[in-house]
Amino acid sequence: MTTTADTSTASDRHDEVIVIGAGAAGLSAGLTLARARRRITVVDGGAPRNAPASGIHGLIAAEGIAPADYIARGRAEVTGYGGRIIDGRVQRIEAAADGFSVTLDDGRTRSARTVLIAAGVRDELPDVPGLADHWGTAVLHCPYCHGWEVRDRRIGVLATGALSWMQALMFHQWSPHVTLLTGAVTVTDDQLATLSAVGVRVEQDRVDAVLDDGHGTLTGVRLSGGAVVELDAIAVHSHIHANTEMLAGLDVVVEENDFGTYLATDADGRTPVPGLWAAGNIRDQMAQVTSSAADGVFVAARLNTDLVLRDADTARQG
Repeated sequence: MTTTADTSTASDRHDEVIVIGAGAAGLSAGLTLARARRRITVVDGGAPRNAPASGIHGLIAAEGIAPADYIARGRAEVTGYGGRIIDGRVQRIEAAADGFSVTLDDGRTRSARTVLIAAGVRDELPDVPGLADHWGTAVLHCPYCHGWEVRDRRIGVLATGALSWMQALMFHQWSPHVTLLTGAVTVTDDQLATLSAVGVRVEQDRVDAVLDDGHGTLTGVRLSGGAVVELDAIAVHSHIHANTEMLAGLDVVVEENDFGTYLATDADGRTPVPGLWAAGNIRDQMAQVTSSAADGVFVAARLNTDLVLRDADTARQG
């Protein structure tokens, strides 16, 4: 079976489905559709959200696999069943008479009956010097993804909103050495009492900087009052931005909540635009790799069924 990505420049076929994004959701969708004998192309922008992480966790039978290895394996499986993969960033998606036209930033275009967007999200971190330097390694967001790796270590939870106290409570499941760094975020007396009862410390001064040893190892934070809190890891909720810019001009709905933005769909992954579907983090902000992959399979199956019914209806009408 071939494992080579398609690098052609011509629009030499009209796909049944173009999948935007080659992360867990996009590759799983691509694999499902390729195995369903659909003509599909997956467009890979080459900027996976979890690229800084040393491994993917909670992924059964592939626990700890490096993100790059996971993507490479997925790409090989998609192309092995006849799917195409194009490396490039999508600039815009436009409705066309026979479906959609997809334009890449280098000017290449592709056309398809349907589009499944699995372009994911990007993270906006608080503007604290040194924080972004450790994102994905010692600066974390998900206890289920990374809690085991920092078990029993000194963990600081950098508050960004009303749910940060709960993040501190959750990380206490993995370590008894948790400190909530509230800064300007308000924590209620009842929440403080709960944290105190389980042994979570609270520091209310603003965090001015994240410190390291000069060799890439995080060592703590410096507070506005000058005090240093020694830490081994920091947990923080990023503000999530759904990658929907390519959909400008289409009648999609982008919603916002406390965590950030997401693309609104129905339960099956349909957007309000006929033929445009979505899967993974772009529609489910809390999805991990495992659940994103599952969502890719789920939405691809619904999309395929929709095409089957549409083709059968066309055949009946002669």
